[in-house]
Amino acid sequence: MARLVRRSFLLRLSLLAIATVFVALVMASSLWVRGARIDLTSDHLYSLSPGTRQILAHLHKPLDLTLYFSHHATRDLPQLRSYEQRVRELLQEMVTRAQGRLHLSVVDPVPYSDDEDRALGAGLTAMPGGSNGERVFFGLAGRTSDGRTLSIPFFDPGQESFLEYNVARLIYELDAPRKPVVGIVSTLPIDGNPVDGTPPWAVMRQLHQLFKVQMLDPDNPTLITSRLDVLMLVHPRGLSEDERYAIDQYVMHGGHLVVYVDPDAEMATLPTGTLPGGESGTSSDLPLLFKAWGVVYRPDLVLLDRTLAMSISLGDNTSPVRDFAVLGLGSQDLNHDDVITASLQNIDVSTSGYFELARNTDSRLVPLLQSSGEAMPTPKKRVRDASDPTQLYTDYKPTGEHYVIAARLRGQFRSAFPGRNDPGHIARMTRPGQIILVADTDLLSNRLWVRRTPFLGEYLLSAFANNGDFAANILDNLAGTSALLSIRGRAISQRPFTRVQALRRAADAKFRSREEELQDELAATEQELTRLQPEKGKAVTPDARIKQQLQATLRRKLAIRRQLRDVQHQLDAEIDMLGNRIKLIDILLMPFLVMLFGLLYGWARVRRSGKRDAT
Repeated sequence: MARLVRRSFLLRLSLLAIATVFVALVMASSLWVRGARIDLTSDHLYSLSPGTRQILAHLHKPLDLTLYFSHHATRDLPQLRSYEQRVRELLQEMVTRAQGRLHLSVVDPVPYSDDEDRALGAGLTAMPGGSNGERVFFGLAGRTSDGRTLSIPFFDPGQESFLEYNVARLIYELDAPRKPVVGIVSTLPIDGNPVDGTPPWAVMRQLHQLFKVQMLDPDNPTLITSRLDVLMLVHPRGLSEDERYAIDQYVMHGGHLVVYVDPDAEMATLPTGTLPGGESGTSSDLPLLFKAWGVVYRPDLVLLDRTLAMSISLGDNTSPVRDFAVLGLGSQDLNHDDVITASLQNIDVSTSGYFELARNTDSRLVPLLQSSGEAMPTPKKRVRDASDPTQLYTDYKPTGEHYVIAARLRGQFRSAFPGRNDPGHIARMTRPGQIILVADTDLLSNRLWVRRTPFLGEYLLSAFANNGDFAANILDNLAGTSALLSIRGRAISQRPFTRVQALRRAADAKFRSREEELQDELAATEQELTRLQPEKGKAVTPDARIKQQLQATLRRKLAIRRQLRDVQHQLDAEIDMLGNRIKLIDILLMPFLVMLFGLLYGWARVRRSGKRDAT
């Protein structure tokens, strides 16, 4: 009896000790590991990238973020409400990582309220389509202590993969308000000529608004220094060795470079005495640097593409013809996984070249713009000698490859001048870098993306392509810190039912096939009936053969429609079966397995206890 009492006392004492330790651990964890989190999602959706953490850790001043979201107006929009939770959780994670320098508030801007006025004043966009016709706000406004504001007008669920980048970019720009410095070396008159009154190209007007642009003298390599946030080369020709070396070392020291080269720059200023159509000054190349970076570029080849060819006019009294050398790149030809081209729709290029990776290189070429599979390279001379674009149609043989017109080049590059020992010389980059390469300079010219419209004695410029946005996005992306450049597009939080989608695609393929068979048969029947019908003006009663054929066709039509309905019913049945299996696993199988494990564990303990008592 005393033994049982002692065992009962020890059991109670053990339970009390366990409870005490548990409470102590809970209190300690709430104090010591308050911000600790574990992200168990397969794509680490809720973990900030190292670049974002670096930006948050080096904030110079406190920032206020206000998330405006119309909760009441979106009560019938579950997808938008789900995405709002995703955005809010990301912002809360950033606030936790910022160590008190970032403050977040969430506001519901109801109609006709002061919050709505503040949202509009901060630059947010109100979208229609809410409940009861209300406008929907879903954006972010950032504010510094001195009153400077920036905003993300609207969070598009379709751009979720760039959510972290866009928010990190806003925080970075708020913390560093100065305009990035962009140095431009160009042999084309892109910034105009005040001597003869030539205005700057439209793209330069846009860049001057966004950046502090400095036009650099190609003959003065000392101007290329680390104080430039981005160096932009446009049609580099005739550069001296010192100039090329300055560019090389700018990259070796971690500088951000974008290069526009062209096998046939149609906007190049021809030297005096050069006949129109001549080739002097029309091609540009950086062979020594390209070789060191592991990229191949052919300045003697122009890219043709009959699928993307645009129609051009040869004169006032002629019909437009398709020019295989003037290409209109659509959404499918742009890399929507890269932040530079993610939101762009169309970019026009003319007589462009292309890039390839050299053999045995460690560099990586990530396409931004590329041709269709119906493209082929051709000698530049053939394009320039063609007085009529239709001459390019002859002997056209597509290679089936997608040629890279613009790309990110990533790698840990080596210097193109390993033998020089100038002060501060670096033979190899200490960390991986990247360069933006574009094989066309004509895309910067006005004729390929803006239209001039006379208005009150002046000319208004209206864009019909995204060429200017493309050039600005490149500089905007490169002008950020290396931390910002390291942020990649993330996976999206919406996880589709891939099995259900596969079933739908399979059934839809069968459905479309049967539908096409039906349409083809109906078209053939109508042609046959048209042939058998009497000529116009003759009243002839259809004979029995035509009536019989018509009835047979109608019966066949009904039978095929019935088969189409059966296919759709089979699709629904397969999806329902899949759903029932998932429910069976979640509702019955998993609880049964847990219960079975508990029973086996309890039986094992009872058996071990019985053996101890027996001994």
